[in-house]
Amino acid sequence: MTLRAFMQGAGKSVIHRIAVLLVFVLVLSGCDRSTPLQVVKAVAAGVPSLAPFFDEGSGLGHDAVVRPQAVHGSLQQGDTPGLYGGTRKPTICDVKQLKAFLTDPANRQKAQAWATAFDIGTAEIPEYLDRLTPVLLRHDTLVQNHDYKKGKAVPYNSLLQAGIAVLVDEQGLPAVKCSCGNPLRPFTGDTNRISVKFKDGNKKWRGYERSSVVAVRPASRKMERLALVDVDDSSRGIDRPVGTTGAQDKTFNTRKQRAVPALAGMTFGDASRRLADKGLAVGYDGKARPPDDARVTASDPPAGTELRFGQYVTLSVAGGTSGGSTTPPAPTTSEPSTAPPSSPTSPSSPSSPSSGGSGSSSSVPPSSAPPSSKPPSSNAPPGSPPPTTASPPTSDPVTSSAPPPSDPVTSSAPPPSDPVTTSAPPPGTTSAPATGEPASSAPATSEPATSGSASTAIT
Repeated sequence: MTLRAFMQGAGKSVIHRIAVLLVFVLVLSGCDRSTPLQVVKAVAAGVPSLAPFFDEGSGLGHDAVVRPQAVHGSLQQGDTPGLYGGTRKPTICDVKQLKAFLTDPANRQKAQAWATAFDIGTAEIPEYLDRLTPVLLRHDTLVQNHDYKKGKAVPYNSLLQAGIAVLVDEQGLPAVKCSCGNPLRPFTGDTNRISVKFKDGNKKWRGYERSSVVAVRPASRKMERLALVDVDDSSRGIDRPVGTTGAQDKTFNTRKQRAVPALAGMTFGDASRRLADKGLAVGYDGKARPPDDARVTASDPPAGTELRFGQYVTLSVAGGTSGGSTTPPAPTTSEPSTAPPSSPTSPSSPSSPSSGGSGSSSSVPPSSAPPSSKPPSSNAPPGSPPPTTASPPTSDPVTSSAPPPSDPVTSSAPPPSDPVTTSAPPPGTTSAPATGEPASSAPATSEPATSGSASTAIT
């Protein structure tokens, strides 16, 4: 009777508040059962590491000012056209200096810790470094970073700001942070369940958007070259052979149009690779990347549409048994998969769909990871004409079906139709570097085309 009298006196407003409170409690209890957020430490460009492997004051690497590019999907394939950027300025990463430091007997303990992070022996460090290529991040990128503490490489998840100089391996995975030499491995968490912490001098940077954060998964094939976008002039692409630092760079015109190929009926993996070879990026709807064996039912824009280098093509799919995932595969010590068909040209320039998700997938499951203890040595600089695909290694052939013979797959290089020059910007290119943020369907104006990444060119 007392409770009833109290409720009647309290009125409807109080009852409503109690009901809202109960709902709130239920929601919180439900959240407690969900996957917890992973804490990720922000690492801003130009901010020294608190526990570096290498003295950052010695000029090992230099970051740049790059505005983060918009993306369509949190997972990006390592061979996505336009994923990375480059510059024609002096080297952004002194690989020779890093190699000399890690092979100096006086730094044996650091070398051991550094090699352990990659599951290789110290004797294999020189060969491993020779297979890495310097580039600039064009997106805020999730990685597993490492500090050097008490003689060991201590891993932690971090978000590297766009503009940070890194070395990437033959499958497009970030491997070393240039300024400090700290090892980098793939981020293996859920890209949709992270909590970024800005501290230790790493303040939230201008242009940071949670929706533009990406994680890189390994390309299904080893790349012979990287197709980068010049961060100082988005109309210029940089074709950089893997394992080189800029001396053998060629340039190409990123504004040249290329047609979207017919993809309906192909698997998502094969379609992704076909687009990469055309210099276009793969997009997908939703948070999860479609399985590689899912069948493509349509593309947006449709086949025949003319797009610029690195623009996105969103693929609609049906079926598939491998299951999509937003979590990149954990690194292994197996050698990266080889590039598909050794047929002639049709370089795989960086892809960046005009409307799709940001991750371009390939037909081979992402089981391959960072280079093994003995990185293969299949380096081949491009020739003066449009880069052609070097014969891919045969040690680990791609198992999924190759693209139609009419459009052979190559390692990642700019399209054959774009004449290559040695130092000057592509012929016919008169526009100065764009100043605004890239449109989602066209190459960035102040920076490389959309969120698509250059498959292999790095500066």
